[in-house]
Amino acid sequence: MASWYVAIILGVIEGLTEFLPVSSTGHLILTGHLLGFTGPKADTFEIVIQLGAILAVVALYWDRFIGLLKSDPEKSFSGKKGLWLLFLTSLPASVVGLATHKYIKAYLFSPFTVACALAVGAILIFIVEGMDKTERSTTLDEITPMQALGVGLFQCLALWPGFSRSAATIMGGMLLGIRRTVAAEYSFIAAVPIMFAATGYDFMKSYALFKTDDLIFLAVGFGVSFISAWVAIKAFIYLLGKLTLRPFAVYRLILVPLIFMFL
Repeated sequence: MASWYVAIILGVIEGLTEFLPVSSTGHLILTGHLLGFTGPKADTFEIVIQLGAILAVVALYWDRFIGLLKSDPEKSFSGKKGLWLLFLTSLPASVVGLATHKYIKAYLFSPFTVACALAVGAILIFIVEGMDKTERSTTLDEITPMQALGVGLFQCLALWPGFSRSAATIMGGMLLGIRRTVAAEYSFIAAVPIMFAATGYDFMKSYALFKTDDLIFLAVGFGVSFISAWVAIKAFIYLLGKLTLRPFAVYRLILVPLIFMFL
């Protein structure tokens, strides 16, 4: 297994980028190439640290997730209706992802394809931020089934490594009339079911690659990812109350030539 510092570096990168519109998958692919940590074990390690980032969302929005277990007359996003919204959002990418899983793994996980996705996503961010939009949903409880399904369709763009699931769903939410900060929060919550399903599917196929001696390495990456994601989510929501997504688009465009320069 790789040195412990690799677990820390990748855990930090996963946690900081998973829920920002900059693509955690893209950053992990690029960092893995730079660190020489690639192959089946590296892929499975990425699954473990993604789980750490997911659990940070569950911890931060614990009240919302508990609220899904029982309907609250004062909160539309609760009980069966809340679960229905999450189902609608998760459905499109789940179906498309299962149908194209082998193709994506075989052809789209490379620095070149990641660079292209980063550039395309950045351009779309500038386009979406420049459009006139009417905010019809200013809280999570005002999100409609059609908006939830629409966000799910946009989430399919994230199947292209480097595009960013967060960028796809937040832009989709904004175009569908959801306030930027609310679209981000819904993006975080909606990530949990589809990411649990995706990571679980991948982990079941490859967990046997690890031995008992690897558990500390996995635990370090998991814990670092959880803490980093917690900090990133809190900071991102704060920044979105003051900024647009444009700074993240600029960062993505700066990253593209660096990828070709160093890889």
